[in-house]
Amino acid sequence: MAPARKMNTDIPNILPHERVFPIQIGSELFRLSGASISSDGYHVQPRDGSHYVKLFADAQFYSCFAVFFSTPTEVFPGLNRDGLLRPPSIMPPAVPNRSADTFAEILHLLRGYPLRIRDEDHRAELLRDCKYFHLKGLEQKLIRHSISFNLARRKDEITLRLEDVRQSGISIGLDRTSPPPDPQSTAIRYVNYARPFVDPKPYELVLEIGDECTKLHFQSHFTQSPIPMKAEFFGNGKTRISRLFEVVATKLNLPTTQPLGLLMKNGGASSQPASPGNTPLNEGDLVRCYLAEDAYVRLDGRDWRHPNSIAHEEDEEGPRKKRRMTEQAGIGGVGGGMGIMEEANQSWIVKTGQWRLRIQNNGRAGKMGVECVLVAVKLDVVSGELGRNSARGFLGG
Repeated sequence: MAPARKMNTDIPNILPHERVFPIQIGSELFRLSGASISSDGYHVQPRDGSHYVKLFADAQFYSCFAVFFSTPTEVFPGLNRDGLLRPPSIMPPAVPNRSADTFAEILHLLRGYPLRIRDEDHRAELLRDCKYFHLKGLEQKLIRHSISFNLARRKDEITLRLEDVRQSGISIGLDRTSPPPDPQSTAIRYVNYARPFVDPKPYELVLEIGDECTKLHFQSHFTQSPIPMKAEFFGNGKTRISRLFEVVATKLNLPTTQPLGLLMKNGGASSQPASPGNTPLNEGDLVRCYLAEDAYVRLDGRDWRHPNSIAHEEDEEGPRKKRRMTEQAGIGGVGGGMGIMEEANQSWIVKTGQWRLRIQNNGRAGKMGVECVLVAVKLDVVSGELGRNSARGFLGG
């Protein structure tokens, strides 16, 4: 006799795991087990008897009776089964305005099978329907991300786009490996992130900000290391970074002017416009940034190197070539022809940038004695209109 099949005990007992429920998506009828639905499903808990009756009546009206209005003990709540020879005829819930093909791919993923995402349009289709069906765990798995172990820093890292950050995944971690950047800083912490419903632990966040919404202003010559900068944000990027700073401030127990649940939605403190300067973590609209020697920079389509890293290299051709390379590594990039002493008050436009978010105590800046600093990891930048135009493509290919 074959041994009894074991049920997956990790799946919550929202619906009976062994029962099959029909759902019509578009023109196709799908049959899902209770285990499949419960694996990434979320239920409503009625507040009281009146709320229960209203939900029950609406479920009957919209033909959602069998699947969306049941309990682990009663698939048909309120139904008197005495005298029934067969189950009552109930129409399956229908969702005619969604793609059956996309739903079939979602089911494929929910069953644990891999799916090759063809392109970003395909990913967007899957994410759109995951949001529609409230498959929050699968949605987090599908967003573009990268998780890796950084051996140099001895930390697990997650790279995530700014627009995909959710407030429930944000936390603050203490960095025990890096020394403070200056004597007045007494502690260094980094913003960590764990994808809600998916990741078992938080990772150090590497935040990707694209869409050419960032402009870097240099405050001094390139002889300093790390090079101090100020980041100016525009459009949706400014709104999102302001939201993020507000949430981080709340995680640090700093006073904010509105509840946490509204921060990522509204994007700024109270009725003030969305701006990093309207958060407890920043003084003014420009955000402090650092560009260290270990950051990778691509400037105007060419690799750019920190002048200090060039100066430290052993060059068999002597100091003459070294001096020439250092001069070429200015704001105009390799071959740009601008010397180090001409770089103050210049700026870069960031096409796409990856940053770590460092929290540090600093009495010289920050309304609360605490500030959030962006530390450059990888930048794709242009020095101006010439660099941007050189990257343009013709419509004809």
